[in-house]
Amino acid sequence: MKQLIRRSKLSLFVVCLLSVASLATSARAAPLRVVTTMPCYADIAKRVGGNRVTAEALVKGYQDPHFLRPKPSLANKLKNADLLVSTGLDLELWLPSLIDLSRNPEIRSGQRRYVSASQGVTLLEIPTVKSRVNGGVHLFGNPRICTSPINAKVIARNIATGLIKVDPRSEETYRKNLHLFAEEIDRRLYGKRLIEILGARILNRMVTNPDRLVAFLEEKQYKGKPLIEYLGGWLKKGLPLRGRKIVGYHKNWAYFNHLFGLKMVNYLEPRPAIPPTPKHIEQVIEQMRQEKISVVVAANYFPEDRVRLVAERVGATAVIVSMDVGGMPKVTNYFEYIDHLLDALLNVFANQG
Repeated sequence: MKQLIRRSKLSLFVVCLLSVASLATSARAAPLRVVTTMPCYADIAKRVGGNRVTAEALVKGYQDPHFLRPKPSLANKLKNADLLVSTGLDLELWLPSLIDLSRNPEIRSGQRRYVSASQGVTLLEIPTVKSRVNGGVHLFGNPRICTSPINAKVIARNIATGLIKVDPRSEETYRKNLHLFAEEIDRRLYGKRLIEILGARILNRMVTNPDRLVAFLEEKQYKGKPLIEYLGGWLKKGLPLRGRKIVGYHKNWAYFNHLFGLKMVNYLEPRPAIPPTPKHIEQVIEQMRQEKISVVVAANYFPEDRVRLVAERVGATAVIVSMDVGGMPKVTNYFEYIDHLLDALLNVFANQG
């Protein structure tokens, strides 16, 4: 009888051990909860994290990221976050309030579970006078970094670094996925053939000055043909945009324009986040007439009727786009987002002849 009791106790002990081990394994296998401010960061996080993460954004692709109401439901998402990714500049001024509500101190800026997506990005439009007197000026530079696929690789690297900090056991997976994402961006940016000829490393160094890269490709030859004829991908697709003049609604195009050579000559907002005044609108319309500017572009969360009215006054075309992943039905991931921006502008210029 005693022997039977001892065996029962031993069996119970083994079952408990197996249960604990099973629970521990399940805990380790549970995907990390990544919360991002912007949808493009969430999509990139999914690509870097693979099946080791879930990722969702606080801002929807059709919302203006400057103005998000700090609701308890959003704070609850942050409460359960294993990692928070934000731009790290002054775009999401509502974020500290949400973090306070979440009671998750580890996701504060500078803490282990926080990632600044803009770390290492070459920032554009840094104001010489750092003052809010001129409207919603971003004191550290333009924060809409996702509009350039060059920046997407930096964002992915920052996210990978954050994931490795909180989940070092999966470092190999994150590094592999990061490498694959960077390679995919390069292929889509330059095309496979030009990468074979020059190598991605050289192209990535030169593309920091896109005009210089295009001039180089036009001047140099390979096997009797200008290198520009071997260019593919987004840069090839966007060549017709180089030097084109357009008017925008808001200053959220800096990195896209820098890469693809568009000339944004004015904005419907007289100053960032300041609603257009009748006087300023008349000045923009007059400039468009004088310089024969035929396109006005705006994100779909700005007043579309106002944009179309200005365009109609000068016989121009209003181009309404999604400024992030998910802002329109067919913009479901980062690659589709860049295609969407290019296609929207290329189509209107093609139709105008």
